[in-house]
Amino acid sequence: MRYSLEKALRYGDILEVMYEAKDGSISKRKIRVLNIHGKTFTAYCFLRNSKRTFLIDHVLAVAPVRVREKVTI
Repeated sequence: MRYSLEKALRYGDILEVMYEAKDGSISKRKIRVLNIHGKTFTAYCFLRNSKRTFLIDHVLAVAPVRVREKVTI
């Protein structure tokens, strides 16, 4: 997971992650990684519309968000 987060940080990618909270609940979120430090990372969370801190070990899955360009002819 760490490699995927570092890559997203380097390129400014938006990721879709499955995250397990401390209480065991699982959520699907779109995030933009802002900083990685030790066992945690800071990201802008589009679900909560705010900057949040996440535990790397609690990330269950990571997938890049594909952005389609709209072309009008």
